[in-house]
Amino acid sequence: MSFYFEMAAVALEMISEFGQAVTIRDVIKGEYDPDTSTTSPDSVVERIAQGILLDFTGQEFQTNSLIKVGDKKLKIAAAGLGPAPSLLSKVVAQGKTWTIIPPLKEINPAGTPILYELQVRS
Repeated sequence: MSFYFEMAAVALEMISEFGQAVTIRDVIKGEYDPDTSTTSPDSVVERIAQGILLDFTGQEFQTNSLIKVGDKKLKIAAAGLGPAPSLLSKVVAQGKTWTIIPPLKEINPAGTPILYELQVRS
């Protein structure tokens, strides 16, 4: 196992211990059938991830004008997650549905995703 795979496993272990389970929800658009001129229904794919929901600090508010009051920082362990969350994904945490605000940061040294850092807004 390479060093970065070990770091990803450690990140997952620590976030699982001190964080919480969050749901990443992706909507897959239905396909259009030109023969019938209809579109199949959208489908929803949900994945469980381990994450830590944090408040932004005062310094972050001063240096980033995209942060609004009530926004949170969500750090998600990449190990075992599968595909990275996208800007179209929704996150369900602490009983709320959160929208991901750009940029979506990926900590990915040497091509091994370890952590995703998201700005989320309810």
